[in-house]
Amino acid sequence: MALVLSPEPPLVGWVVALDAQIAKSAAFFDAKPVILDCGLLTADEAGLADLVPALLERGIRLIEIEGADPEWPATAGWEWPRGYSGGRAVGAVEIPEEALPPPPDPARASLVIDEPVRSGRSVSFPEGDVIIIGSVASGAEITAGGSIHVYGTLRGRALAGVGGNASARILCRRMNAELIAIDGFYMTADDMPAERIGQAIQARLDGESLVLLPID
Repeated sequence: MALVLSPEPPLVGWVVALDAQIAKSAAFFDAKPVILDCGLLTADEAGLADLVPALLERGIRLIEIEGADPEWPATAGWEWPRGYSGGRAVGAVEIPEEALPPPPDPARASLVIDEPVRSGRSVSFPEGDVIIIGSVASGAEITAGGSIHVYGTLRGRALAGVGGNASARILCRRMNAELIAIDGFYMTADDMPAERIGQAIQARLDGESLVLLPID
């Protein structure tokens, strides 16, 4: 799975916000493929010429650029990724039916998944908690506006508290996650204390730091 960056005008402010995100987790973009989607920008956008160089300076590895044209004067000096097809968005991507999350019920504050979440699947429920009765495979991603509960092994990515819920938590029976995040603060597998790996864990925010606590 690739991450998508969608810059918004004004670009100066967007880059400042990006730097703030990187400051929270310096390793977040390490070795991750990134698609740059310029669909919200115009050919004469202020600061457009400096956008790609700014991303490369921050160690962001671009594999594709969409929504921009190399014929634009401001993009002439960009370093275009190999395989770029030329200034057009790739269009809608067909997602296998099994990758679609179950439709949320507006009356519920939580979404319950009664099966393991397989690799490549993405589950998103910004309205509240996500509860997984099973494990989350490597390459899968769970996103919740509230907390995330995994009654099995968490091997994929878990992003809780999206939208500004700093009190959200991530709880799992066995912690082997690739990445966890709460309210935008990230921790990768390399950052996790070795004694917490494979254990029953509660992750929560302590100020601006993620902490992993054992569940007795």
